[in-house]
Order: sequence, then structure tokens, then C-alpha cells
Amino acid sequence: MDLLFLSRRIFLGDGSPDDVLIHGGIIVDTEGIIRRVLRSPQEVNTYLYNTESEAVYDFGDLVLMPGLIDPNVHINEPGRKDWEGFASATKAAAAGGFTTIIDRPTNATPPTVSVTGLKAKTATARGKIYVDVGFWGGLVPGNGDQLLPLLAAGVMGLQCTLCGSAAPVSEEFPAVNEAQLEEALLRLAKEHDEGEAVIAVHAELPLTKEVQPVEEASPREYATFLATRPHAMEVTAMQVLCRLARRHPKRRIHVLNLSSAKCLPLEEECRQQGGQLTMETCPHYLSLAAEEVPECGTEFKTWPPIREQDNREQLWPALRVGGAIRMIASDHSPATQGARALTCGRGRGDFLRAWPGINSLQLSLPVVWTASHQRGSPLSILDIHRLMCLEPARLCGLSTFKGRIAEGFDADFCVWCPEEEFTVGPEQLFTATKATPYAGRRLRGVVHATVVRGLHVYQQFEGFGQPLGKVLLRKSSRKLVKFVRM
Repeated sequence: MDLLFLSRRIFLGDGSPDDVLIHGGIIVDTEGIIRRVLRSPQEVNTYLYNTESEAVYDFGDLVLMPGLIDPNVHINEPGRKDWEGFASATKAAAAGGFTTIIDRPTNATPPTVSVTGLKAKTATARGKIYVDVGFWGGLVPGNGDQLLPLLAAGVMGLQCTLCGSAAPVSEEFPAVNEAQLEEALLRLAKEHDEGEAVIAVHAELPLTKEVQPVEEASPREYATFLATRPHAMEVTAMQVLCRLARRHPKRRIHVLNLSSAKCLPLEEECRQQGGQLTMETCPHYLSLAAEEVPECGTEFKTWPPIREQDNREQLWPALRVGGAIRMIASDHSPATQGARALTCGRGRGDFLRAWPGINSLQLSLPVVWTASHQRGSPLSILDIHRLMCLEPARLCGLSTFKGRIAEGFDADFCVWCPEEEFTVGPEQLFTATKATPYAGRRLRGVVHATVVRGLHVYQQFEGFGQPLGKVLLRKSSRKLVKFVRM
């Protein structure tokens, strides 16, 4: 028998001009697929009178919307499970309203730069994941012969970096330069289909002359670290990507975790000249500022860095419909206390040595929602859906079955209260490590339940269900893209 989900505030996200909150219900079949949407209390009453359901879930005044999708998550298993593993990452995702996340190819050992690496990831993930998980394939120097096999094996696209990763990952996932990225694009154009594979890029480029901290600068001061990664690193990387996007207009190039507002005009100019260049930013760039980072607060360190308040304010207008920033993703990348320079000893609080990455996956929705309300021009639920669900689904090729509440789509739901507030504490986090720059902050927006294909994977006061998430593998051909859930 079917399941029935009820709420007085359902956001369908089906793209209709009058896409507003409705009082109704959603009928879900035994396979976890939406069979019908009931768009009024009258339709619900008629259905209940005439039909027997296996179960009815009434969420009252809570907002029920499509499950969130994060295309930028670092899961470090196998190899560095103590940093973040599949079970802990997907629990955090579920507690944050995310029903699908896409794993970056870095940080695990082996990294996902070959089919062997992808098989290691998928084998490790199965039976542990609470939400659906897909994978980016890695593009690094010397693995050109693996790009097509990775795409054929089901990765969402290919991801690379123009700037060397931090140790100890730097040797495992080295940077590519412009010539190597161009070579990969030409190889794909010659042997692959017509621009189907997305190329995602960490867009920072090392400066010709590396910026060194002045001798008297303390490594425990955030300004010392910030000076080593100026805006120019992102701007020069964006200039490279704009050139490539114009030379390969059929290929979508996606910029990961943009920080610098100085890059926004470059994206708009590239788009006007025919390049398919898109960008995302992260909750920490929209909510935090360099001026507020405390001494020794290495939980705030990430690449690109959190910049000044003035830069932050320039990012917000670019989130509008048609703006330069297409979506918001977490770039979730926690690490152990030692790697983050958060343990006791001489190295504590050293920004220059600490691992760069923010623990934010579980908190992304309330962080963005709170920050937007503090500015006086808050995002709407329609905006949240577009930036954190619909556009990520389109980026990863999931938009034919995820990202909307509509007949035939997966019954993936985020159930939350936009008005409710809470204070962030480490005991609330389900990630493997608990250090986060949001500790102690008062946030608005509480997730009460997360549903994946009709199954309750998280409920606020009852915890988690079974790890019934599935591995998403993208099977492609010249004219058809479909997904296999395993």
C-alpha cells in the first residue's frame, strides 16, 4: 500500500509561476516514488475517505520541501575515516535536511582518480550510507587514460584543482595547469559525447611569487594566513577558466567554493561571450568574515579563505535569479584535531600549518537561512530550493528524478521549521569530528525529519533509521543519461 505525507506548508519546487506553500499531501508508492500530489485539504480528505494507506505522516505546520542536494562534500573513507567517514557524513547530511550528496575525489586513499579508486569508494559506502551518494572523478596529471573509464563507470563529472592540495593530500591529488586541463578537454571532445561531462574546478592559482608572512606576523593570527591567499589567486584562476570556457563552449566548467567577489564580473563576461561557466559559493563565505575570526581559531581556516566583511556583502546580490552564483554548497571538509592544529602544544592555533576545511554539512541550511535574515533581505524558501536543491540537481544530472516534488520523482523530503532557533553545540553534530566555526552561534531553521525515497532516515527526537541510502552511478551514452541506484 502507498504512504501519505501531509503538511500545511508543502513546497513542491515544480517550477510553476505560483510555486507557493500549499496545504495538501503527497502519495508515495512502495518503491519510494511520488505517485500523486494532493494540492488541497479537500483532495486529501477525498483520498483518505476512499483509499487505505499503509501509513500517514502528518507534519502539521512544518515546511515539507524537496530534499537538499550538496554537490561538494569531502568523505575521506577509505583511508581517513577518522577525518570523516561515510556513516558519519551521511548522518550529518540527513540531520541537515540533505537527501543526496556528491563526494569529492580528494582526501581518501586511494583518491577517486581511477576506476579502481571509484570501486574502492562504492564498495566502502554500501551498507553505511543514510542518504544517496554520488561521486566526482578526479582529473590529475597523468590520468588522462582514466577519464573516459571513470565517466563510463558512473561518476557525476570530473573534478580538478589548479592549486596544490594541502599536505598530506598534495602528493595524492596534485594540481593541473592550464595546458594539462586543455589537453583533458580536447581528449573528452575527441572521444566523449558532446559536452556531457561537467568539469568542476577548485579555482585558485599559485602566484608567480608566493606571498610570505612578514617575520613579526604571528601564525596564530588569521590575518597572517589571509595575506598568503589574496584575491589574485582566485582572479587569475578564473581568467584561465574563462579562456577555456570560451574555447570549449559546449563544455560546462563549474567553479567550486568561490570566495572572492572580484571574480563575479569575469563570470558574467564569460557567459555573455558564450562560455558555459557556472559558480557556487559556500555558507561560510556568506555568513562569516575575516574580522571576526579569533586568535588560534583554525576551525575557520579553509581554501579559498573566508575574506573581509565587504567581500561577503558583495556575494549576496549574485545569488539572485540569473546572477553569477548559481548555487550554494558546503565544501564540507573536516579533519582530526591534530590536523586542524586544535590540540595542545606549540603547534596549537597555527593557521599556516592547520588543515584547511570547514565542518558545515549538517548546518548549511540554518547558516544560510540565518545569515540571509540578518541582512534584512532574506532569502525565500523558493531561493533555498533553487540554490541548494534544483541547481545542484541540474549540475549533477539528477534533475529528471530528484530536486522536485512531482509525480515520478524520488520521494526525498526535507521537513523543517524556518522559525525555530537553536544554539550550535558539539553534542548536536553527527560528523566524525566536532570542531566548527559555528559553535555557540544562535541559528534559525531546525530540521525535524529527512525522508529518502519515502523512508524516514532521520527524525529529530528519534534519531536515525537504517542506512538505506544508495550509491548513484551515472550511466551515459551519446543521447541518453540514466542513473543506476545500487
